Parts: sequence; C-alpha cells; structure tokens
Amino acid sequence: MENDHSWWRDGVIYQIYPRSFRDTNGDGIGDLRGIIEKLPYLSDLGIRGIWLSPINTSPMFDFGYDVSDYRGIDPIFGTVEDFQEFVSEAHKRNINVIMDMVLNHTSHLHPWFIESSSSRTNPKRDWYVWHDGKNGRPPNNWLGVFGGKAWEWDARTESFYLHSFAVQQPDLNWFNPDVRNAALGEVSYWLDMGIDGFRFDVINWFGHDREFRSNPFGIGTTPRPYDLQEHLYDRNLPVSHEIAGELRNLLDSYDDRMMVCEVSSERPGDPELSASYVGPQQSHLSFDFSLLYQKWNPKAYFSALVTWNDVMTRYDGWPCYVLSNHDQPRSRSRFGSNSYEKAKVAAVMHMTLRGTPFLYYGEEIGMENRKIKRSQLADPPGIRYWPLRQGRDPARTPMQWNATPEAGFTEGTPWLPVHQNYQTTNVEAQQEDKHSLLNLYRKLIALRNSSPVLQRGDWVPVHDGSDGVISYYRSLGTERKLIVLNFRQKPVSVDPPAPWRGVASNMTVELSTHKKPGDAPGNDSLNLDPLEATIFNCGN
Repeated sequence: MENDHSWWRDGVIYQIYPRSFRDTNGDGIGDLRGIIEKLPYLSDLGIRGIWLSPINTSPMFDFGYDVSDYRGIDPIFGTVEDFQEFVSEAHKRNINVIMDMVLNHTSHLHPWFIESSSSRTNPKRDWYVWHDGKNGRPPNNWLGVFGGKAWEWDARTESFYLHSFAVQQPDLNWFNPDVRNAALGEVSYWLDMGIDGFRFDVINWFGHDREFRSNPFGIGTTPRPYDLQEHLYDRNLPVSHEIAGELRNLLDSYDDRMMVCEVSSERPGDPELSASYVGPQQSHLSFDFSLLYQKWNPKAYFSALVTWNDVMTRYDGWPCYVLSNHDQPRSRSRFGSNSYEKAKVAAVMHMTLRGTPFLYYGEEIGMENRKIKRSQLADPPGIRYWPLRQGRDPARTPMQWNATPEAGFTEGTPWLPVHQNYQTTNVEAQQEDKHSLLNLYRKLIALRNSSPVLQRGDWVPVHDGSDGVISYYRSLGTERKLIVLNFRQKPVSVDPPAPWRGVASNMTVELSTHKKPGDAPGNDSLNLDPLEATIFNCGN
C-alpha cells in the first residue's frame, strides 16, 4: 500500500446528486448556485471532498450519464463560470472537488457518435462498437442493463451498435487508440481547470469481447432478464484494467489528484473484483457494494468488513466505504424498525472504519426512500420495470433543508416529489437538536479529522456480530481506540476484548450514543444499551 496520506485518504467525501441538492432559480432542478449557497453547511459538517454526479452537457435520457459534450456544463445546472466559482469557493474552504466522468459510453447525440453513425466510411466509424449482425439479428445475446437487447439496429448504415445501458448510450470502442487519446484529453481538460479527482463510472464495462461471444445463462434473483446471464464477455475484461492504469498515469502527472472507480456488481457484491482495480498502478479507490447491499445484519456486516479489508491488503489498496448512493436504496430504508437509532450505529461504524467514507447527501439527517407514483417516475429502468421495481428515483428525492414548502429545496415544483417526512427530518430541525443524527455526524467527522488513528490506524476486529455486537480496535503507534456497536434492540452484555482487565480503568468514553464522555467502563464486563455505539479512548 502507498504510504502517502492525502485529502482523499484522510477525509470524508460527500456525494451530491446535483439535480436534488438545492434549486436557486425556481425550475425545480438543483443547480451549481445552490451548491455554492450550501458550501458553508458542508464546511461546517467537516467534509473534505465533494463528489458531484454528472453535470456535463446531456440530453438527460439517463440524467447526465449520457454525455453529449464532456467539456460543457449542462445549462440546467448553470454555466462554466458558475462551475469555476464553485470550485474556487470549495477550495477556499479546504474542500476538494471530484467530478463524475462517464467514459464507457456517450450520448447518441454526442458529435462523435453523430459522425460515427453517418456512414460506414466516416473516420470516427470505429470509435463505437458496430457489428453487421447475423442473418439480420444481433451478433450475440448480450443484454442492456436498462432492459432489452444491448444491440440497436441503425438503418442508415445497416448495422448494429452496442449499448450496454440505454439505447441512447452507445458504447465507445476502447480498443481504438484514437478513442483512448480523445478520452484522456477530456479528462485533462478538467484537470487543467483545477479539478481534484474523478469518479469513473462503470469502469469494469470498458472494452468488450472482440470475438463477440454470447454469455452463458445463469440464475437471477430480480425481474431483469439481464440478471439471468453470466456476464463473461460484455464486462470485467482485462482491457479495463489496462485503461484504469492509463487514467492513473494521467492523474499522477498532476499534483495530489485522485480517482475512484465504480466497479459494478450484482448482489451480494464482489469485493475481489472491486479490489482488483486498485493499487499503485490502477485506481486510488474502488467501491465495493457489499455493505450497501446488506440489510440490518451484524454478522453479514462483519463478514463484509473482514473480506473487504483482506482483499484490499492483498491488492495493496486502500479501502473506502459507502452505505448509500444515487443508484441504490437509502441505508435508513434498509434498516427496518427503529431505523433512526440504527442510523446512528451505522454512522459510528461508517466514520470509524479503516478507509475513506463516502457520505450520500441527506444521509447525515437520515433521509429515506420515498414511494413515487408511476406518473411521477423519471428513471428509465424504474419506468420499464414498474411495479416490480421503482428504479432509482426513491433515493434521489430533493434534499430536506427545512420545514417550509418543498423542504426549502425549491420555490418551484421539484423534479421529484419531496419525502413526506420533511417537516421533521430536515437540516434546520436537527441543527437545534443536540441528540440528532446530524449533530452525531458532525461530532464523528470532527473526531475523525483530528485523529490520525481513525484516519490511518490499523483495523483489528474483536466481536464478530454473532451476539449482535461488532467491535474493533483502531491503533496507530501507541494510540488506540475501541469502537463497540450493539446492533440489537435490547441491552447486551459481552465479554470484554483482551487486553481488558487491569486496562479498562485507563479507558474513557470519547463519543457515544448513550454513555457520557469521560465515563470509564467496568473491569469485568462490557454492558451496552439497545442500539448503542461507543468509541472508547484507550490511552497510550
């Protein structure tokens, strides 16, 4: 593992879905000026970086994940000048900026694809994945993530093009060196503007099987036919690692820049695959979704944590953790009964693990999924698979700032409906409540920001969740902290971790959902209240 420590390693990264954060012009869609307005809030929260979901120019068939101009800012979010002001104001507050880069595919309205689809002899024809098919049919059985076949017939040039997602998102041909050079040029454009890092979308889709072999069939657990295939030939190919290395080399030619990769996998997650994209020659960070896919189960959480740490050690990488994001249900909605108190336990775990925490907007106040009527759905797969799945819209509803109409998000009509609980679950209300989830997050992030042992220390697991309790030490040099998490909704008494007797008297509560700071535990047992999470300072 690399020994240098930087903002992306030590700090907390906050993901903003720009459409849903803060609208300042009344059109019901969040914008850059809204994010600028809320920078003091983010600074007070203590975050070290902001990851913006896509804001590049797009026809919005997939809400920005279909880019038509990588160097433009879509007008619904503002101007390039607004973006430059946002970056400048963020940097003044010691907050770094991470952009989303969607390079597996472009919009079908991108000039590259317009040229590529204009004729078989166009110089950019080979910039995308084209195939004549077989007897008028697609060349293989590959399917699109959003439904249907992954091949679309183009009548003008009498050929099929590959789209791993929506039909409006044609896949780039990463075997073409001109494509690679062009993509690296788009990344360089933003690096030269002062961007601090990138989240690369679906990096394990980059490239395709050049023999166009069909995928074998497997067993799926969701209504998507896509899940009924074993995806041997349409993703996770060696070329994607090669491309990750080229992107890393580019970022390393600038000072203190970073990359984090989305490595998509189905439930229950694939930590081995995710870890294979990290290390000194590839990405700085890579998302593993094993925690995000879990419901409230301490044994499953513990197993996921141990596995993730083990594989990251083997790949010489640094872990990162996510409990919610723009593609998956919000964590509090997965927790079931007493979800607000459970969110506090999850917060302590999230902020004290060895690795970089990514915090999804609204998670710090316990925002939940909202049920959305079919007529209000915007997400393409949600519309396609309704009512079996609502898609991603329930986790993308507007940020809840206060108890005024539309939760202070907009003075217009929001693009998605605000959650009905906004009058009680909002930033303003929780700022005034010293026991709120928001204020717990503030304390946790402040502690993490001031504690090298929480930022960089070793992770030594103790209780494995079998009795409802997960505990672990964080240690660095002579400094140690013990984190104890009771996942049960009843009191628990567990055997204390070793060494304990004769040592516990030197330990004090540093931060807790139940105990008072400065209290010392007993020598013989560790007694925990229902859903208690406590950080003990073990001294030196």
